[in-house]
Amino acid sequence: MTATPSAPAAAAPDAHRYLSQEAGVREDRRFVAGRGRYVADVTPPGTLHVGLVTSPHPHARIVDIDVAEALALPGVVAVLTGAELAKSTEPLRQYLDVPEVQWRPLAVDATRYAGEWVAAVVAESRALAEDGAELVVVDYEPLPHVMDPEVAARADAPLVHPTHGTNVMAHREFAWGDVAGGRARAGATTTVRTRWNRNSTVPLETFGVVAAWDPHRELLDVWASIQMPQFPDQLAGALRIPTNQVRVHFDIDVGGSYGVKRGIKHGVLAGFLARRLGAPVKLIEDRSENMHGGDFHGPDRVFEVELAYTADGEFTHLRIDVIDDEGAYPGRSPLQLAKPIGAIVGPYRIPSVEYNATAVTTNKTGQVAVRGFGQSPTNYAIEAAVDAAARDLGMDRLELRRRNFIQPEEFPYRIPSGTEYDSGDYPAVVDKAVRAADLPALIERRDAVRAEGGLAGIGFAACLEPSGGNAIFENVMNPRNDKTTFPEGCRIRVDGEGAVTAVVSISSAGQSHDTMVATLVGEELGVDPAGITVLRADSLAGFPSQSPVGSRMAIVLGQAIRGAADELKARLCAIGAHQLGLAPDEVRYDRGSVVAHADPDAAVGWRDLVAIAHRKQHLLPPGASPGLEVVHVAHTPRSGTLAEPDGTVQLYPCYSFEVHVVLAEIDPGTAKVELRDYVIGHDCGTVLNPEVVRGMVYGGTAHGIGVALYEQFAFNPDGQPLTQSFIDYLLPSAHEVPDIVDVEHCTPSPYTTFGQKGAGEAGYMGAPAAVAGAVNDALTARGAAPVHSLPITPSDIWSALRATREEGPQ
Repeated sequence: MTATPSAPAAAAPDAHRYLSQEAGVREDRRFVAGRGRYVADVTPPGTLHVGLVTSPHPHARIVDIDVAEALALPGVVAVLTGAELAKSTEPLRQYLDVPEVQWRPLAVDATRYAGEWVAAVVAESRALAEDGAELVVVDYEPLPHVMDPEVAARADAPLVHPTHGTNVMAHREFAWGDVAGGRARAGATTTVRTRWNRNSTVPLETFGVVAAWDPHRELLDVWASIQMPQFPDQLAGALRIPTNQVRVHFDIDVGGSYGVKRGIKHGVLAGFLARRLGAPVKLIEDRSENMHGGDFHGPDRVFEVELAYTADGEFTHLRIDVIDDEGAYPGRSPLQLAKPIGAIVGPYRIPSVEYNATAVTTNKTGQVAVRGFGQSPTNYAIEAAVDAAARDLGMDRLELRRRNFIQPEEFPYRIPSGTEYDSGDYPAVVDKAVRAADLPALIERRDAVRAEGGLAGIGFAACLEPSGGNAIFENVMNPRNDKTTFPEGCRIRVDGEGAVTAVVSISSAGQSHDTMVATLVGEELGVDPAGITVLRADSLAGFPSQSPVGSRMAIVLGQAIRGAADELKARLCAIGAHQLGLAPDEVRYDRGSVVAHADPDAAVGWRDLVAIAHRKQHLLPPGASPGLEVVHVAHTPRSGTLAEPDGTVQLYPCYSFEVHVVLAEIDPGTAKVELRDYVIGHDCGTVLNPEVVRGMVYGGTAHGIGVALYEQFAFNPDGQPLTQSFIDYLLPSAHEVPDIVDVEHCTPSPYTTFGQKGAGEAGYMGAPAAVAGAVNDALTARGAAPVHSLPITPSDIWSALRATREEGPQ
């Protein structure tokens, strides 16, 4: 994989001292050496282990649970059922007002998907716990079930939660702009129906948690591989203990996540058992438990997209109807239907939009926020409609996109749903990607394959990555929720020798936050990042954090770092000004020194400033406190207001942009897709660390390729999971991921500290749409219908080609 970096558009190459430099990634040292510390590495003395009894039925009443034989097994300490657990805990949090839908770690009265936890066996080893779980006898009475989200939405569908009275958990209809005028101005419309089937990030590390209760201090210590907002608060609430009695340790490495490491039911179960048994309790999922009982699947959506346009290809109106399958328990997943509102028109000028979003329950394992919080499926649906409109118009697909792009001079640009895009230069990014791909040569190669009787196609996708996520999507999907802030905090401490330490309260989920924090603190203070220590405080010693979600750390934590650095520099300036006999506004901070505005030779250096602050009270300004330690908590930029009644809202503060160009060949005999060339043009504003950002782009693109061609959690009509291991759930390997050329561009955001935007979801935002577009370009050239369901499998391609033969001359 290669990269072609470009100089920032709005900054000289030497504008930053440490940002945007080809520096190393500090986390790599311990990971490459095998020195990461994961939950599985944490085993306090006397730790007990959990084995799980899971339901074989998609929906069944629990008639009886016989645990006697399991309890008689030597080494088994306890067996816990859902009914017993429910007596002493609260239901897990739902983000919608659905009080009849109670979600608990262990099923009570009924199971609602195959793989749902029914009982927990605690033993002296994991092996014994598993043996004990096999001895638990559960008497089930099967109940009607529903697996298809569209069927689930019907009034006569089997009910997942009969007391709720419907499988529809949420339904909202929005209309923005002059809908009637947009439709009237159109010469034609194109309607596309797409399906984004279930997949996830399936990280190398399954979810794990260790909980230990200290009865003397009344403190629950938790080590978990989490990436979840408000995990400590929700854990305490479910366990009915004060929040200051739960201490979650964030100095644990997370072996892959991108949103799926929620694990609240795991934490509640382990925490309850630790308190009940008076011993540390460890729960580590095996792969099968993770894949179909861990509640970590991603979006499962059916889209209908109608795009209206004039005869010359100008977009005038967009309608998106979507049904999302949340699985048995909605949890936080319906909130993902709000995120597309902040980028509902993608990078295009579309003056009016209708958006109708429905969340339903089915008898499947639950959903969580997979990389992008549901934005990538919407990008795919929009781009599929743009490709279809180009086919109907007989227009070049890239030209149609260019014709409708928001132009650089139009930023900041307010889209119909009320969000204002911060900055961008979409044509410039496309130009760079097209040049890097050598598009004319790519077209020649595609056409040469076709001339020889082969199948080949070129795919394009132009997509946005909303970044700097805040909490307002909770209000959009549930107006009764009036939360408007999603803060992050940072502590900067300078010790008596002048060494700098930065303290944050987030888990290490693979996005190189140690490198990012050290780089930002170093840039703000003019101190070499290599000498800055970054620590992760636990949930009681730290500050408000919403975890690394929504491509927000560089933006919101960056804002907190800026605030802390400004406070620290103000304190240093006060000390320096006092030494120089000047007022604080007569000096400035300059890379570790305090310098007089009027005389640059009049300065107090770093060591002297530090010595005065820590040891020389007689030289401190009157009333100044000793030491150099500050804490700053920052809001998300451009946040703080609720959504209007019509749903208009400033949903995200910043918008990264990417364009994908891919050449695919398809073997006519096997229908296997080979990606021959792949170029992505990417703009995330000011790049903090080029190596980290490229890693995000490459990894996200590989993930998107998996979504497009390989990955799906499948079920049979009886509700049984068909993909319980990596034998059945296919992942792209190094053989399937082509060499990726990353072309970089920079349009800084005016709303962040250094112009940075998010990059944590890069690549994934557009790869599924681009790869699907390439496959469909090949199919439609043969007269076949495009495939609009992901992943596109060889059987899908074979069926599409066969249909053309069957419809041909007899």
